[in-house]
Amino acid sequence: MPENRLSTAPAAALPDAPPAHAEKRPGWPEIAVAAVTYAALVAAGIAVIVSISDEHAVARGIVSYAVSALAGLGAFGIAFLLRVRDLAAFGLRRVAGKWLLLGAGLGAGAFLLNLVVAIAYVQISGDTSNPQGDYRAAASGGALSFVLTILFGAIATPIGEELAFRGVLANALGRYGPWAGVIGSSAIFALAHGVNIILPIAFVVGATSALLLRRTGSVWPGVCVHAVNNGMSVLAPALLALSVT
Repeated sequence: MPENRLSTAPAAALPDAPPAHAEKRPGWPEIAVAAVTYAALVAAGIAVIVSISDEHAVARGIVSYAVSALAGLGAFGIAFLLRVRDLAAFGLRRVAGKWLLLGAGLGAGAFLLNLVVAIAYVQISGDTSNPQGDYRAAASGGALSFVLTILFGAIATPIGEELAFRGVLANALGRYGPWAGVIGSSAIFALAHGVNIILPIAFVVGATSALLLRRTGSVWPGVCVHAVNNGMSVLAPALLALSVT
């Protein structure tokens, strides 16, 4: 009987299900072009965002979400076209429904953790400023604004960012081992959200999505994590606005 090599794997090793065509896994060229594209699109988006006055915080929030979505999608698109051109190598592959449900549940957990961290931060520091205030304004700015915020914030942004940070970055860094892919991509993902109160939650969302990618070989469970976390962040201020009217 052939030896069962799985039984000899170290207990502490991360479960790993690499892309179907692991030899075509993205690498440093994909990371480089994705990073340049992402930075360029974000810079262009920031130029637009800062030109919007405080009186139009709702529009600024919607545009901010749109920039996040387009930057991620653009970065992935350029990386995909560079060399590999194999969707499976970037984690775009089918996955069992149970993993999507698990991702959704973990996304809800990340949102609740975000609330705990935010409350603790305010209690300790006394700082009530909110770096995502424009997002909340967009979510509570009326029916059309709410729909656009859901579209860009809870659907397009999770897909774009997961394709860029997990599909490209985590898969590329994964050639150096599972921890490099998970920790490296999560740290960069968190820093991309700025050094603020959002950073630890962004790291948790990134690490959770990266672990699911390692386990399933698919980005879709991570998209569910991201989408539910963002969706609940959109829904909460909208419901709060309704309760006070």
